[in-house]
Amino acid sequence: MAKTHVMVLPMPCQGHVTPLMELSHRLVDHGFEVTFVNTEVDHALVLGALQASPGGAAALGGGIHLASIPDGLADDEDRKDLNKLIDAYSRHMPGYLERLVADMDAAGRPKVKWLVGDVNMGWSFEVAKRLGIRVACFWPASMACLAIMLKIPELMEEGLIDDKGLPRRQETFQLAPGMPPLHTSQLSWNNAGAPEGQHIIFDLVTRNNALMGLAEMAVCNSFHDAEAGAFELFPDVLPVGPLFADPEFAKPVGHFLPEDARSLQWLDAQGERSVVYVAFGSLTIFDARQFEELALGLELTGRPFLWVVRPDFTTGGLSKAWLAEFQQRVAGRGMIVSWCSQQQVLAHRAVACFVSHCGWNSTMEGTRNGVPFLCWPYFCDQYLSRSYITDVWRTGLAVCPNNADGIVTKEELSGKVEEVIGDGEIKERVRLFKDAAQRCIGEGGSSHENFTKFMSLLKE
Repeated sequence: MAKTHVMVLPMPCQGHVTPLMELSHRLVDHGFEVTFVNTEVDHALVLGALQASPGGAAALGGGIHLASIPDGLADDEDRKDLNKLIDAYSRHMPGYLERLVADMDAAGRPKVKWLVGDVNMGWSFEVAKRLGIRVACFWPASMACLAIMLKIPELMEEGLIDDKGLPRRQETFQLAPGMPPLHTSQLSWNNAGAPEGQHIIFDLVTRNNALMGLAEMAVCNSFHDAEAGAFELFPDVLPVGPLFADPEFAKPVGHFLPEDARSLQWLDAQGERSVVYVAFGSLTIFDARQFEELALGLELTGRPFLWVVRPDFTTGGLSKAWLAEFQQRVAGRGMIVSWCSQQQVLAHRAVACFVSHCGWNSTMEGTRNGVPFLCWPYFCDQYLSRSYITDVWRTGLAVCPNNADGIVTKEELSGKVEEVIGDGEIKERVRLFKDAAQRCIGEGGSSHENFTKFMSLLKE
């Protein structure tokens, strides 16, 4: 019998590609044929990173066909500018997606029966419907974040925000018991880039809220016990997480940068629960002064640390001589890499705490592996994840920038690292949430049952 052909479409950002790639591996394991559609730029990054990783190119076989379409931006345009990226892909990608489906048909590939699309790519649901393709949607962030977006009309009615999504009142609100409190200045759509382009993101959110109605099922990378309050508000969105591709971490999950395998060898040589792991995802950018303060804070802890520093992590102004001298001082105790297999790092016995931007993938990965957090959010929905970690789950603490210039000082960082690692109550809560996550994804658990429902629908 022919395999059901599923097309998977993420928003073109690392934090969206990874969970949808993990979901795609699970679909392949359950007998589906999967075509994974990246933008041309992201497609090239994924292939480049795979070819640079030992055995990476061979590992890709796994039944996922990689395809690509243009995002509508010129080669030299900044794709980290979310306003610009969203504006371009919303206008240009529908036509390209339609052409890709026609080309696949012409090449004799099995007809695409389902689109599993990122909620942030709601325009693709209309394209799919037009082509007679059924739609299921995937939400890659917290259910709380989606709930706040879906409640925009009520937030307007209550006078919390205006019709452009901007706060009318400066206050902290909570949608429901058990949900994370959030200040109106930290709404995800107002914290994702240059203020003058925020209307683009707010328009996208409100449009996607309506387009979700075209999907026959909505699933998300979360688990019931982590967000019971949010799932009570929206019981039709089914949690199937925390997602991971395979227990051996052998399947590639679409990284844009090559993984540095030395990080795992280095961790093997460290003591149990001794290492501070520091990673800020794929989009965070620090200025030179904050970068230096972070580096000095890690040195000040006196603990071994593994720090992920992307090539574009800091803006100009950082002295190469200063960095070389720093690296010399911490050699042997501190390991700096440009990218790593984060799931493997967080599963390692040597990791004591995770200094994180609180992207949702990182939040789920840390939670699933029982690692306490020191939260340092950068933008978007990361403030909400921080609120879960510090206020609701109580599985970590947050850094506090000083009032004078918004810098997180070296003393603040090193002091909070010690506090997180030494807090027995945090340790216990972390263990409870790790156990809850394992229960949800295990046989008979809620995420496991929801995934089975999802598979049954796709097989119809």
